[in-house]
Amino acid sequence: MGLLKEVLLLPAAPLRGTAWVLRQVVAEAERQYYDPALVQRELARLVAAFEAGEMDESEFDRREDELLGRLESGMRLQ
Repeated sequence: MGLLKEVLLLPAAPLRGTAWVLRQVVAEAERQYYDPALVQRELARLVAAFEAGEMDESEFDRREDELLGRLESGMRLQ
């Protein structure tokens, strides 16, 4: 029965392959987005930009909250 099933599903193989690739791409993108080391580097760049006067305090607070949210979400996913 397994061979017959595979033969019948053969026309859908490109679609199944594409879906697998998309799942892999999404998984890697999420891994990189929530990577604690990357988020910490971005936080350090943000602090440096703020201290250099490249942004005001409200912009700094908004972006810092976003990065800390990413960091917290990434910790919960692990």
